[in-house]
Parts: sequence; structure tokens; C-alpha cells
Amino acid sequence: MSKAIKIMLAGEGGQGVQSVAEILAEAANEEGRQALYIPNFGVEQRGGVSLAFVQISDDPIGSPKFQTGDVVVALSDRAVYRTRQYVGPETTYIYDSGMQGAEGELPENAGRLLGIPAIEVAKKEFHPRVFNIVILGAIIGATDAITLKQARAAVEKKLGYKFAKEPSLRDLNFAALERGVGLVRTSPEPGVATRVNADSDGAGGKARAAESHVSSHSLTGGQS
Repeated sequence: MSKAIKIMLAGEGGQGVQSVAEILAEAANEEGRQALYIPNFGVEQRGGVSLAFVQISDDPIGSPKFQTGDVVVALSDRAVYRTRQYVGPETTYIYDSGMQGAEGELPENAGRLLGIPAIEVAKKEFHPRVFNIVILGAIIGATDAITLKQARAAVEKKLGYKFAKEPSLRDLNFAALERGVGLVRTSPEPGVATRVNADSDGAGGKARAAESHVSSHSLTGGQS
């Protein structure tokens, strides 16, 4: 990795923004890389937008925050407005294509606009609560900042106590992770504005079978 990969995430409180950032940083550290995670909780629990800044590098990381992200992720319409300032011509901008009312506000200066149906995929193929794990997979697919193997290990470390109580959650989360990677890697090259179809590289039947064994409690834990 020749330079730090800068990732910025934004979403509503409860969408799992901070959990995704924590897992990314944990996985990078376990791979022996430098990783820096800066949460910006703001007032998301009172109706604000949750922000997270992650940097991953093979070399020491100088500044804790950054002006422009290599990957910027917006998970709600309000998050689109909050993230526009972090976008530049080399930025891959990932957003949930199911958002209503924000398409006209997407940053035109982004190098790549990538709309993925993360909420739709989570609801139809897995469980709504693994939405953020689908997003985690999409970030991995867009950056290769960490390996899928190490991401699984970091998810296991964070959620292992839940998996111990209900082992089917492990397969569900890991399948959602791989699905997110697939959503991005089947999309066109940079320079093309894209909306990925939920049927792309789907694994719906197997995932829905797993869903029938999942209880309604939190699947990804500590979402914020």
C-alpha cells in the first residue's frame, strides 16, 4: 500500500457507521498495518448524522483527519449533504441507491458515483440488521484496504459472543460481507456513474434460508 487509504462514512444514528469503522481499523491492525479511526458522534442519537474517519496505511499516519476521502460512504439523504465537502476527483462515492430525495444532491465532482442497494439486499436476502455488514463488504470491494479473511476475523472478534449464542448469525454476517464485496466488484470501472441492481451476483436463496433461523435481536451489535 503506497499511501494511506482514507475512508469517510456517514449515516443516521443506529445505521452502524461506527461499527463498520471499528471493524475496518481492527482488521487493518491485525494485518500489521497502521490504522486510525476517528469517530464523530455529534448528536446522532438526538437526530444528527454520525460520521467516522478511517485511515489505513503501511506507513505511519500523520494527520488524524483529512480533507478529501478516497472512499466516501453516505447511508442517508442527510449524510449526502454532510459528506459532499470530503469529495474530490479521485473519490469513489458509495451511497445507498434506495435513498429518496438525495439523488440530485450527489457530488458531481466525484471520480466515481456508486449506488448500491444495500438496504434492499439486507432486507430481501439476509436481515435488515446486517445492512452495515453489506456496506463493510462494499468498502472492502472498493478499496482492497483489508483482506476478506481478516475482515471475517474482525467481525468474529466483535460479534463472537452473539455467534456463540446463535451460531447461524455467523454464516449470515459472513454471507452479507461477501455479498457487499460482490456488489462493488461487479460494477463498471471508475468514471462511470452506477446503480447496482440487487440481483447482481445474488445469493438470495441460501441467505433467506439462513434468515429463517435468525431471531429478531441485534445481529451486528453496538450499532451507532
